[in-house]
Amino acid sequence: MGEITLVRHGQANSSATTEAGYDMLTELGHQQAEWLGNWIHAHDGPFDAVFAGSLRRQQETAAGMGFTDFTTDPRLNEIAYYDLTAEMEAKGFAKRESPDDFVTHFPATLNAWQEGKIEGPESYADFTTRVAGVLAEAAQPGKRILCVTSGGIIARAVADILQLDIPKMAQIALPILNTSVHRIHVTPHGPILAAFNSAPHLDHADRLTARTYY
Repeated sequence: MGEITLVRHGQANSSATTEAGYDMLTELGHQQAEWLGNWIHAHDGPFDAVFAGSLRRQQETAAGMGFTDFTTDPRLNEIAYYDLTAEMEAKGFAKRESPDDFVTHFPATLNAWQEGKIEGPESYADFTTRVAGVLAEAAQPGKRILCVTSGGIIARAVADILQLDIPKMAQIALPILNTSVHRIHVTPHGPILAAFNSAPHLDHADRLTARTYY
């Protein structure tokens, strides 16, 4: 049996209003990555390969975890949410006022994107295809593969396994913690979700405030 471990990047600049402005770890985000790396190297087995998206926050997280020899795969990059948000507003749809709006704005954005009302840098179909593709390649029997990615990719992966619609996928995305760990078992019968949103490196009384969602 193989295993895919998905890790969300550390806390990024959630006060930003653009993709570029968001794409950097905060001081806490760097600390979260270091804590997770320490936990993984102390408690987990070795990985046969490590991948990270090409976004700065994903690369910084992988490096902060102590992985210096990883492969960059842009298919692990996040949904261009700020671009989609700007398009939603420009076309008179729901406006995002703050990060707290994510609970309602994210599913509305996904629905509009899927229905072709907004386009973004890629279509919704292309997004789902690239996520399915990278996970299919990572699903190697007998191999342990680590992928440092983002919440939208993790939510899409879980939605594929559990056959969830967009509203349920959005619910999956909402609680995903920064530097959380998600595991998929690779079996002859298909992928099985084995762990979701674990954060053992943050399970300390003095790190409760370090458990962040954005």
